[in-house]
Order: sequence, then C-alpha cells, then structure tokens
Amino acid sequence: MAVEVAATRRRFTRAEYYRMAEAGILGEDDRVELIRGEIVEMSPIGRRHRAFVGNLNQLLVVRLAGRAIVWVQNPVALTDDTEPQPDLAVLRRRPVPYKEREAWAEDVLLLIEVADSSLAYDRSTKLRLYAEAGIPEYWVVDCVAETVEVHRDPGPEGYRDVSRVAGTATLALQAFPDVELTTAEIFA
Repeated sequence: MAVEVAATRRRFTRAEYYRMAEAGILGEDDRVELIRGEIVEMSPIGRRHRAFVGNLNQLLVVRLAGRAIVWVQNPVALTDDTEPQPDLAVLRRRPVPYKEREAWAEDVLLLIEVADSSLAYDRSTKLRLYAEAGIPEYWVVDCVAETVEVHRDPGPEGYRDVSRVAGTATLALQAFPDVELTTAEIFA
C-alpha cells in the first residue's frame, strides 16, 4: 500500500537567497532569480537577445545621461521574497546611492524584458509581479516578432494601458516624454 505524502515547497526570503550565494550554493555564473520565494532558472541568452539588450542599453544611457540610471541585468527588489533580474531598468536618481541600498520598486521608472524563449513568462508572471509592485511602465521586447509591448498604469489586476508597437515606430518613455527610441534603433 502506497503512502501519500503532501508535497510542500520551501520558499526563501531575499536574505536566505543571498546567504546561499555567499555560501557558494548559488554560483556567480548561475542564471537565477528569486520569484515569490522560489529560485527560478532564467532562460539562456541568445544572440538576438544580447544584441537588442545592447542596443537598448546604448540608446538609454546616451539619452538619459545625468537624468536617470540605466541598470543592465541587475536585480530589483519587489518584496521580501521576490527579486527579479530584468534585462534593463531605468532608475530614478536618489540621494541614497545604489551602492548603499539596493534598487526597489519605488526606484523604477521603466523595466524592460527582452524576450526570446521567455516571452510567455515575461507576459504573464513577470507582468503580474511588476504591476503588483507598482512599476509604472513595463516593456516586453519580442526578439522574434521585433515588436514592443508597452504596459502602463499598473494595478492589482495588471496594467490598464497596453499597446503593441510594430513596424516603423517611435516609443517615448512615460517618465521622460522627450526621450524617444525608434524600433529601427532597438532592432538594428
């Protein structure tokens, strides 16, 4: 006779997650992030993904110089048990330097996920996390279709303002309406 055992998952806090890294359980080369207490392996980075992250980084750094901080593939703390690593984040400048206190949701003006194999995850799990955390603007850059989904006006049920930018178009950042990026530049 088989005995059924209820499976329980062990969820981790950000503090425990960092202790695992310090102890060598998680290595520097491990591509993982902490999502709702679970350690989630991130998708491998393909050539197009790298290229589009590089293009966005260059465009944003030049156009936001002195106005905001462009954060590339670094973690953003959303809650005590959630710390994703978006491909790019545009952070507000603040009196307390980021070397002294990590980036939290309230520091974020824009998050960008560049999606190749992670498209469904970025459109569902990540989208919900970012909306719940109050991230004001979230872009999903689709490497295959070469489109950008722009999500604004976050709430508990997701983003209320969603648009899809395809073809030859220009995107403006909500926090900096004078800063524009063209699809030709992003997908060069």
